[in-house]
Amino acid sequence: MTVQYDMFDPASEPVKRGRGTTRLPTEIHEAEMVRLLQATGRYRVLTKLQPRPVVQASNPSFPLCGVIVDTETTGLKSWSDEVIEIGAVAFSFAENGTIGEVTGVYGSLQQPSRPIPPEITRLTGITDAMVAGQAIDRARLDELVAPADLIIAHNAGFDRPFCEQLSPVFADKAWACSVSEVDWSARGFEGTKLGYLVGQAGYFHDGHRAVDDCFALFEVLDRKSDCQDRSPFAELFDASQRSRVRIYAEHSPFELKDQLKGRGYRWSDGTYGRPKAWWTEVSEVDLDDELSWLRSEIYRYEANPPLRRLTAFDRFKN
Repeated sequence: MTVQYDMFDPASEPVKRGRGTTRLPTEIHEAEMVRLLQATGRYRVLTKLQPRPVVQASNPSFPLCGVIVDTETTGLKSWSDEVIEIGAVAFSFAENGTIGEVTGVYGSLQQPSRPIPPEITRLTGITDAMVAGQAIDRARLDELVAPADLIIAHNAGFDRPFCEQLSPVFADKAWACSVSEVDWSARGFEGTKLGYLVGQAGYFHDGHRAVDDCFALFEVLDRKSDCQDRSPFAELFDASQRSRVRIYAEHSPFELKDQLKGRGYRWSDGTYGRPKAWWTEVSEVDLDDELSWLRSEIYRYEANPPLRRLTAFDRFKN
């Protein structure tokens, strides 16, 4: 016998085919709907992310403060483009990387000095009409960010320069990047874009609005899988406390640029006082191996390229 019913109509009665009589409950709860769909093997159910409530008093078991930030901007260049929206979610955490509670939220649109480019409106959904007369409250933003022990952005190399243009409160903080400082592949994820991470974690959200993206990243960072005993945030916090070494492959042969690019080197055009050269960042542990590769594969002599040691306080700046 086959039984059909409308899963989304609580009053639905079964439609009986064949011999015999079977009755299903007249009310099917949401959890049961999900179980039935997933049990077929043909469906995957995503849960809409709901922002966690903001607590009034933080638990002393979580003495540290983290702030997740996200910006929407008129373009990619922090020295000429402008922030049109910022979102920030503050939370408490412990020294072992365990997340506590949400302690503050701030979000605001801001009218730029020039019209928003059409491609930015298509990407973000933010129009000139939405930002007209809007301005970021710097005092409220600074109040939220000032206690932060760590600021997290999903592509900190993009967000940090824009945030520092907004307020000096961001300049002397430790920053972490949830794209580059979490091994998402080892955690079973197929990409590092926030939409991929959210979807593969079993959620969906209203993307490309700053506060929504902050809350989405917060949930993904706090989620442990069955095969991982530590959360992505714990991994991120550990990584943020380790120094890195930036290597500038100055005077490398032009004809070997593809080998450098293939190994993950990026081009520095010499702005902000940096050498004009291909560069990469490695851990202290990997420094000797990387220098050996450069000397044998690129320079072919005992070169000593410029090095710069970086901590979370000076990484991801312009």
